[in-house]
Amino acid sequence: MRGIEDRGRPGASQPASPGRSRRLPVAAAAWMRVALIAIAVIAADQLSKRAVEHSIVRGEERKVLPGIQLVNTRNRGVAFGFLPGSHVAVTILIAVALLALLAYFARHAEKPLIWLPTGMLIGGALGNIIDRLKDGAVTDFVKLPLGWPPFNLADSSITLGIVILFLLIDHQRRVEP
Repeated sequence: MRGIEDRGRPGASQPASPGRSRRLPVAAAAWMRVALIAIAVIAADQLSKRAVEHSIVRGEERKVLPGIQLVNTRNRGVAFGFLPGSHVAVTILIAVALLALLAYFARHAEKPLIWLPTGMLIGGALGNIIDRLKDGAVTDFVKLPLGWPPFNLADSSITLGIVILFLLIDHQRRVEP
């Protein structure tokens, strides 16, 4: 009987509501997944860039598959060479985009799979930021035909992350009233 009497008093232990007790672990797990994906993207990106820098001279092209070449170039713009030479604009654009992404994720962390594109976008952005801080430019090395600008794994992660994020948002809009 004492347990029943104590429930209404301040400081007495009360069972957590089902929605509240579950939300924190789901959100915490989602943030952990974001961190793991981001770390994996950063590691793969940095390792691949170093491998290219150590095996291909700048300006050299090596055919890998029909239509796909490996090159060693530097990019001072954002993904795929957009906004070249505008360091302040690039920095502001990246910071605003990451803040918006983190704010969106913080509000929707419990949504299924939202952690995946968030981790991909953060990892890709940080992978390229590391290059900018270290070298003043980003190493790009995958060259496709038809004049497509060279890119790297971070750029690919950002692009796929955006596509997956939009697909998840669109799917959520269709499912939820």
